[in-house]
Amino acid sequence: MNKPSSILFICGMNAIRSPMAEAIAKSILKKDVFVQSAGLQEGEHDHFVDAVLAEINLDLRHHQPRIYNEMADGFFDVLVALTPEAHKRALDITKTSAVDVIYWPTEDPTLVKGTRDQMLGAYRDVRESLTKRIRDEFLP
Repeated sequence: MNKPSSILFICGMNAIRSPMAEAIAKSILKKDVFVQSAGLQEGEHDHFVDAVLAEINLDLRHHQPRIYNEMADGFFDVLVALTPEAHKRALDITKTSAVDVIYWPTEDPTLVKGTRDQMLGAYRDVRESLTKRIRDEFLP
């Protein structure tokens, strides 16, 4: 795959995984790569995301969740789906367009129960996994 000029990360609610991927990608990819995120439905802001991104000097406190249906069709070179539902939807919508769809199954950190530290650990795992995948896929 050629290096894309625009990437859209998609998950269920654009509250945790996809906005985290957006922030990480914007911080490590060249500035000429347009990066956005969206969810299949609108979610609510998650403060654990703020905490684990602050650890790597990123800030998502002002992120407003976006819904995939509101995004311009055909504008992105690559759609990166982070959940099975987002992957299915991306494939359905892009059947007739020249858009690459990539599926990166990414755990939902909200499913981890326990202490605050255990929950933060799950969010850190998602952050590190996304960082590695973004570097491996989109950096030379």
